[in-house]
Amino acid sequence: MAWSEDPTDFLEDFGVTVTANGITGLGILDMPGEYVANGRVITNEYMLRAETALFGGVTYGDSVSVGNDSFTVREAPLLVDDGMFCLMLLTKVAVGKLLLEDGFNILQEDGFKVLLEA
Repeated sequence: MAWSEDPTDFLEDFGVTVTANGITGLGILDMPGEYVANGRVITNEYMLRAETALFGGVTYGDSVSVGNDSFTVREAPLLVDDGMFCLMLLTKVAVGKLLLEDGFNILQEDGFKVLLEA
Protein backbone atom coordinates (compact mmCIF):
# COMPACT_ATOMS: atom_id res chain seq x y z
CA MET A 1 0.00 0.00 0.00
CA ALA A 2 1.43 3.36 -1.02
CA TRP A 3 1.92 6.02 1.59
CA SER A 4 -0.31 8.96 0.71
CA GLU A 5 1.20 11.44 3.17
CA ASP A 6 3.84 14.04 2.45
CA PRO A 7 7.29 12.49 3.12
CA THR A 8 8.54 15.70 4.71
CA ASP A 9 6.02 15.11 7.55
CA PHE A 10 8.02 12.00 8.45
CA LEU A 11 11.38 13.75 8.19
CA GLU A 12 10.50 17.01 10.00
CA ASP A 13 10.84 15.62 13.52
CA PHE A 14 14.08 13.68 13.14
CA GLY A 15 15.64 14.95 9.92
CA VAL A 16 18.70 17.10 9.39
CA THR A 17 19.47 19.31 6.42
CA VAL A 18 20.89 17.42 3.44
CA THR A 19 22.37 19.00 0.30
CA ALA A 20 23.48 17.12 -2.80
CA ASN A 21 23.86 18.25 -6.41
CA GLY A 22 22.40 21.66 -5.56
CA ILE A 23 19.25 20.17 -4.00
CA THR A 24 18.43 20.69 -0.32
CA GLY A 25 15.99 18.65 1.76
CA LEU A 26 15.80 16.60 4.93
CA GLY A 27 17.23 13.20 5.76
CA ILE A 28 17.86 10.89 8.70
CA LEU A 29 21.48 9.84 9.22
CA ASP A 30 22.19 6.51 10.91
CA MET A 31 25.67 5.52 12.07
CA PRO A 32 25.55 1.84 13.00
CA GLY A 33 28.82 0.38 14.25
CA GLU A 34 30.33 -2.68 12.63
CA TYR A 35 33.16 -4.99 13.71
CA VAL A 36 35.84 -5.52 11.07
CA ALA A 37 39.25 -7.23 11.01
CA ASN A 38 38.00 -10.24 12.97
CA GLY A 39 36.47 -8.04 15.65
CA ARG A 40 39.61 -6.03 16.30
CA VAL A 41 38.30 -2.74 14.93
CA ILE A 42 34.92 -1.04 15.21
CA THR A 43 33.94 1.18 12.30
CA ASN A 44 30.88 3.29 11.56
CA GLU A 45 28.79 2.83 8.44
CA TYR A 46 26.93 5.99 7.51
CA MET A 47 23.49 5.47 5.99
CA LEU A 48 21.20 8.31 5.00
CA ARG A 49 17.44 7.86 4.59
CA ALA A 50 16.06 10.59 2.34
CA GLU A 51 13.24 11.35 -0.05
CA THR A 52 13.76 9.54 -3.37
CA ALA A 53 12.15 12.35 -5.37
CA LEU A 54 14.93 14.69 -4.19
CA PHE A 55 17.98 12.47 -3.74
CA GLY A 56 17.33 9.28 -5.71
CA GLY A 57 19.55 10.51 -8.53
CA VAL A 58 22.83 10.77 -6.64
CA THR A 59 25.56 8.48 -7.88
CA TYR A 60 28.85 7.00 -6.72
CA GLY A 61 31.35 9.72 -5.80
CA ASP A 62 28.85 12.58 -5.44
CA SER A 63 29.36 14.93 -2.51
CA VAL A 64 26.63 15.13 0.12
CA SER A 65 26.44 17.51 3.03
CA VAL A 66 24.49 16.30 6.07
CA GLY A 67 24.15 18.90 8.81
CA ASN A 68 27.68 20.27 9.23
CA ASP A 69 29.46 17.16 7.92
CA SER A 70 30.60 16.23 4.43
CA PHE A 71 30.23 12.77 2.90
CA THR A 72 30.84 10.97 -0.37
CA VAL A 73 28.27 8.59 -1.87
CA ARG A 74 29.59 4.99 -1.87
CA GLU A 75 26.83 3.36 -3.91
CA ALA A 76 23.68 4.28 -5.82
CA PRO A 77 20.69 4.77 -3.47
CA LEU A 78 18.55 1.74 -2.59
CA LEU A 79 14.79 2.18 -2.66
CA VAL A 80 12.92 1.43 0.56
CA ASP A 81 9.48 -0.24 0.46
CA ASP A 82 7.30 1.66 -2.03
CA GLY A 83 10.20 3.83 -3.20
CA MET A 84 9.19 7.06 -1.47
CA PHE A 85 12.44 6.93 0.52
CA CYS A 86 15.90 5.73 -0.39
CA LEU A 87 18.99 4.71 1.58
CA MET A 88 22.41 6.03 0.66
CA LEU A 89 25.61 4.43 1.90
CA LEU A 90 28.07 7.25 2.65
CA THR A 91 31.71 7.71 3.56
CA LYS A 92 32.55 10.59 5.88
CA VAL A 93 35.10 13.03 4.52
CA ALA A 94 37.93 13.29 7.04
CA VAL A 95 38.47 16.61 8.74
CA GLY A 96 41.59 17.57 10.59
CA LYS A 97 44.65 15.45 11.21
CA LEU A 98 44.95 12.21 13.07
CA LEU A 99 47.09 12.64 16.15
CA LEU A 100 48.89 9.65 17.60
CA GLU A 101 48.13 9.23 21.25
CA ASP A 102 49.55 6.61 23.65
CA GLY A 103 49.97 3.25 21.92
CA PHE A 104 47.32 2.35 19.36
CA ASN A 105 44.81 5.00 20.41
CA ILE A 106 44.37 7.49 17.56
CA LEU A 107 42.49 10.72 18.27
CA GLN A 108 41.10 12.91 15.51
CA GLU A 109 41.03 16.65 16.21
CA ASP A 110 37.22 16.75 16.20
CA GLY A 111 37.19 14.28 19.11
CA PHE A 112 36.32 11.08 17.23
CA LYS A 113 38.36 8.15 18.55
CA VAL A 114 39.40 5.02 16.71
CA LEU A 115 40.73 2.31 18.99
CA LEU A 116 42.99 -0.37 17.55
CA GLU A 117 43.98 -3.56 19.28
CA ALA A 118 47.49 -5.02 18.97
